[in-house]
Amino acid sequence: MKISTRGRYGLRFMLDLAEHAGEGYVPLREAAERQEISPKYLERILPVLVRAGFVEGVQGKGGGYRLVRDPASYTVGDVLRLTEGDLAPVACLALDAEPCRRASFCKTLPMWQRLETVLDDFFDGLTLEDLLEGEAAFKRHPPSS
Repeated sequence: MKISTRGRYGLRFMLDLAEHAGEGYVPLREAAERQEISPKYLERILPVLVRAGFVEGVQGKGGGYRLVRDPASYTVGDVLRLTEGDLAPVACLALDAEPCRRASFCKTLPMWQRLETVLDDFFDGLTLEDLLEGEAAFKRHPPSS
């Protein structure tokens, strides 16, 4: 599985907003500069984040974007699914996939389903707040065996 730049940049932008939450609205250009992301590229990701109610924006002087909720309430999984579409490791498990004619006898399907569960559990077990804390959060959330 490969997370696209859309997913990675969306997550970085959300983290930037979380990191500067106490400063009011964060201008897009400032966040883009700090994250080394093209403002034009962020402008293409923002409508998805706004429509989903993850961020809100204000135009004009003093405007910008901010998180709608506390950083602890956004999981990495939520942000990635929103920006990526889904996190399926193979095409047959994607949300919009046609039923696979091989599913009833596919020897690899259970493996892919388990991987999808591991990915979902991992990404849904981490919040923006956890990522802001860094390594300490990963010590609290060790990998499952």
